[in-house]
Amino acid sequence: MFAFCSCASSGVTASSEPDVDNDLDFCDRHVRASLNDLKNEAGYIDYSMMPRNIAAGDTTWHCRKSSPEEWCSGFWPGVLWYAYEATGDSALLTEADRFTLRLDTIINSRPYDHDIGFLIQCSYGNGYRLTRKPEYKEALVNAADSLATLFNPKAGTLLSWPRNIDMFGGHNTIIDNMINLELLFHAAAEAHRPYLYDIAVKHAETTMKHHFRPDYTSYHVAVYDPESGEFLRGCTHQGLADDSMWARGQAWAIYGYTMVYRETGDTKFLDFAQKVTDVYLDRLPEDKIPYWDFNDPSIPETPRDASAAAIVASALIELSTMVDGEKSVTYLDSAKKMLMSLASDSYRAPDNVPAFLMHSVGNMPAGSEIDYSIIYADYYYIEALNRLKKLETPLLS
Repeated sequence: MFAFCSCASSGVTASSEPDVDNDLDFCDRHVRASLNDLKNEAGYIDYSMMPRNIAAGDTTWHCRKSSPEEWCSGFWPGVLWYAYEATGDSALLTEADRFTLRLDTIINSRPYDHDIGFLIQCSYGNGYRLTRKPEYKEALVNAADSLATLFNPKAGTLLSWPRNIDMFGGHNTIIDNMINLELLFHAAAEAHRPYLYDIAVKHAETTMKHHFRPDYTSYHVAVYDPESGEFLRGCTHQGLADDSMWARGQAWAIYGYTMVYRETGDTKFLDFAQKVTDVYLDRLPEDKIPYWDFNDPSIPETPRDASAAAIVASALIELSTMVDGEKSVTYLDSAKKMLMSLASDSYRAPDNVPAFLMHSVGNMPAGSEIDYSIIYADYYYIEALNRLKKLETPLLS
C-alpha cells in the first residue's frame, strides 16, 4: 500500500501552469460518473446516502446516510454546487439542491458536535451563495445558532466533541473547528446577529493563543478547564504524536485563519495565517503533497495526504490575493504546483474511479481510510480549481 509514497515524483516544472479548464472538465466527468454510480437498479438515487470514500482498488463510492454523526455529509452536496458553478448546468443544480435538502433534519437538532459547520456551510452555504434562496439562508442561520450553543465563554472556544469531554479531561477544541467559524460569520452578516461574529472572533483569538507551538505548528486538540477556562494542554487524536505536525491539522489552520482575515479584516489574523502557512510550505516534499504527518519517522515510506494538499491549495489561492509582492507570488505559485501534482497520474483518480483524487489519509492512528479517495479531498480540490479559474478570469468573480 505504501509503495506509492516513496516513488511519487513532482510531475511539474518551474514554468508549467495548471490547465484549469481541463482539470474542471475532468471533475465534471467524474461528478456525472458519481451520479450514475449512485443510482440503484431501478435508476433512482437515494438522496440521503452521501459518498464518503473509495478504498484503493475499488471503483465505487462507499456511502453513508446523512446525519449529525456523519461529519462528511455536506461535502458531496458541496461538490455538486461547485460543479454547477463551473458548468452552469441546470441538471447539476437540481442534483445539488436535492442532496442539500436531505440535510434538513440536522439544522434544528441539538448539535452532535462542531461539525455542523462542515455539514451546513459546504451544502446550504454554497447553495445560498449561488442561488440566494431564502430557505437556504434560514438553514444557515438556524445551524449557526445551534453551533453557538457549544461556545464556552470561560474557555473562549467552541466545544468540539461533547462526547469526549471525559476522554480528554476537559473542554476540548480541535483545530478543525476553525473551518466552522465561517458559518458563524456568514450567519452573523446575513441575519444581523453580532453575537455570532463575536463568538467566531473570540474562538479564533483563543485558538491562536493556545493551539500552536512556538514554531507555529498546530496541536490537533487543545484542552481547557470547563469551569475556569484555563488552558490545560495540547495533544493529538489523529496525528502521530502530541508534538508532531499532523498535515491535515496544519491545513485546517492555514485555511481557517485565511478565512478569518477575509471575514474580519483584522491584520493580526493575516499575519498569523502567513506564519502557519510558511512553516508548512518550508517542510513540504518536492511534489508539494505532504506526508500524512510531517514528523513520521517512516518518511518517505509512509502515506501522503492529498486531502491536506487540496485544502491548502484552495487556501493559498485566496491568501495570495491578501498579500503583496514576493509573498503573493510564492503562495500562488505553491498552490499551482500543488494542483499540478494533484492532477498528475500520481494522485488523480483513473477513469474507472468516480472520485477526483487518490491517496488521502483519514485517521492513521485508528487505521481508518488510509490511502483512500475521500470526499473532502474532492471538495477542496474543485473549490481550489474554481477559485483559480476566477482569479485568472476576473469577470467570473
